[in-house]
Amino acid sequence: MRVVVLGHTAALGGAELALARLLAHLPPDIQVHTILFAHGPLEDELRRAGLRVTVLPLDSSLTTASRHAVGGTVRSAMASAARVLPFAIRLGRVIRRISPDVVHTTTLKADLIGIPAAWIARRPLVWHVHDRIAPDYLPGPMVHLIRFLARHVPRHVLVNSEATAATLTGTRRLTTAYPGFSPEQVGASPAGRTPPDPPVVGILGRISPTKGQLVFARAATLVLAARPETRFRVMGTPLFGEEGYEREVRAAVDTAGIADHFEFAGFVADAAAALDQLTLCVHASPTPEPFGQVIVEAMVRGVPVIATTGGGVTEIVRPDADPLGWLVPPDDDAALARAILEALSDPVEARRRAQAAWVSSQARFPIAETVAAVTQVWRSVARPYERRQVTSRAPGQTPCVR
Repeated sequence: MRVVVLGHTAALGGAELALARLLAHLPPDIQVHTILFAHGPLEDELRRAGLRVTVLPLDSSLTTASRHAVGGTVRSAMASAARVLPFAIRLGRVIRRISPDVVHTTTLKADLIGIPAAWIARRPLVWHVHDRIAPDYLPGPMVHLIRFLARHVPRHVLVNSEATAATLTGTRRLTTAYPGFSPEQVGASPAGRTPPDPPVVGILGRISPTKGQLVFARAATLVLAARPETRFRVMGTPLFGEEGYEREVRAAVDTAGIADHFEFAGFVADAAAALDQLTLCVHASPTPEPFGQVIVEAMVRGVPVIATTGGGVTEIVRPDADPLGWLVPPDDDAALARAILEALSDPVEARRRAQAAWVSSQARFPIAETVAAVTQVWRSVARPYERRQVTSRAPGQTPCVR
């Protein structure tokens, strides 16, 4: 079976890292050709894994535009569609030459561009949605448009959590596939882990208002008043025009007078090594996350986690089960500070929760489970197309099914 995967960005965001892990662990009977709309680190990552990649450049003003700039109003959405249509036609012709059994899109922009492209190529379309389609996450017009299209256009929709699925009500052909971790991401048991001294509390992910680095900085000020030896680390860089938010976070740190206790580490190539250097890993998103891959990454490394409730995060940390970390209300720096202080003050309890999370996450989120869910959808979608290929052969022609 042949699959074409479409992604609008080659930056290494959460969806792109999840895609790289997925493609690297596919069974050998599935051939994948990834088409990216820009050059970047994801392209290099896929090529190093021996995967086939084509870059079909889209106007950078469209690939890097924020969701609100592209679909904040009906007028802006129509203007963006008009600008992207010639590219979609060209993309459809490229897909037709590759002749896949399935077209799989993995970002919201690729989802929308993939509709006319898959139609031109006459191939079934699968969406893989990594964003909650809700007004607190996306512009209102875009929410209504994507929900409508998800119900009527793709042959199947994959989502990264039950929280994301809940925002696509009415979509009948829908499957949840949690982003899984690779075996090499798993660290040693927390029982044998020695936390750094002095303690280091870190947040890992792109610098963005949706990730909560500003809440993290405000909480750090409160923690330092009680435990001045603590160090704080922000790991990541802004993407998609969010540099202004990074400046805001840095200004808050300077204004609070905690710059000597605060480090902006920039982009981190080796997330596992970066997590190993932390006493605690904080997830501080002020709005519900679709999933929260960094939480799972910290768990499988044996690092205690503190995360905000809501969205897919609650599915990972599971407050109704044995505590796997600390859950705090979103956008509440005081609550976040209290949880950090509690974890730092009781290292035995922090280690116990980290141990429970280490065991639980390995059972629930292995990449093999992701691969099984995604490939099952691909095969179910491709079968009708394969049958058409068999039944449409000329009289006397030997059947040939890819």
